[in-house]
Amino acid sequence: MPREIPESHGFHVFPSVVKSLDAFDAHSGAWIAAHRPLLALVHADPANGDTEDLIKQLAQRTSAGFLVGGFASSRGTTYTVANGLHQDGISGVLFAEEVGLITRLSQGCSPIGPHRTITAAQRNILITLDGRPALDVLKEDIGAELSRDLMQIGGQIFVGLPIQGSDTGDYLVRNLVGIDPNEGLVAVGDVVEQGRELMFCRRDTATAREDLDRMLRSLKGRLSAPPRGGVYCSCLGRGVNLFGPESAELKQIRDTLGDFPLVGFYASGEISQDRLYGYTGVLTLFT
Repeated sequence: MPREIPESHGFHVFPSVVKSLDAFDAHSGAWIAAHRPLLALVHADPANGDTEDLIKQLAQRTSAGFLVGGFASSRGTTYTVANGLHQDGISGVLFAEEVGLITRLSQGCSPIGPHRTITAAQRNILITLDGRPALDVLKEDIGAELSRDLMQIGGQIFVGLPIQGSDTGDYLVRNLVGIDPNEGLVAVGDVVEQGRELMFCRRDTATAREDLDRMLRSLKGRLSAPPRGGVYCSCLGRGVNLFGPESAELKQIRDTLGDFPLVGFYASGEISQDRLYGYTGVLTLFT
């Protein structure tokens, strides 16, 4: 049997939420009312089709409207963890307001062109951007060298969807999943809408390191003392694949913030606030 962790006023572990928050509210509602949690650290099963809606609903149970964490990843059966192993849903821990926490995310990409307006689209197909064929705009933004052989842009070029109202310039990174040279179309790994803005982004080691450095310096500027500990959720596409061997990504965190206790996991999708990200690193520090 899993060992129960004794709770304090500062935190509250909740079991897996699979379809609705009815059981969650019955289990955790009284603690939430008494302690006003600032945020929750969560672990989610990517196989659950309701996960994105549950993320938004869970975030509303916190005073900051904030979750941090990610989707579990596994070569076999996928489990989430909270006082034991769970499947299918979202489990995690709520932290009360008196627990000192700060969090930021680092994008794995950097914009390479201006913001473009989607002027025609159908589901996940970009038809025109700024009134021009989407593929023509893509070629212009990525430059002549990459445009000569579009087969090489896979894994390098992505679409960034700016988050409306964000005061930090955050954006959601989505894959390019196809192009149609004859019709000038570009397919994206998400539903896109006419009138929304996007920009094309590049993912490589240099841009990832630069953005991680930006995020770490922002966090360091908010610290009055070394962090007591931290939790880092990093995309599977980062790590050795992007930063290089010998834990280079984690060493960059240590070199900027110092040597402090740090745990975490590689995720198949990252959670920050009430949104699902990709190719990001989400770092939460106990202050």
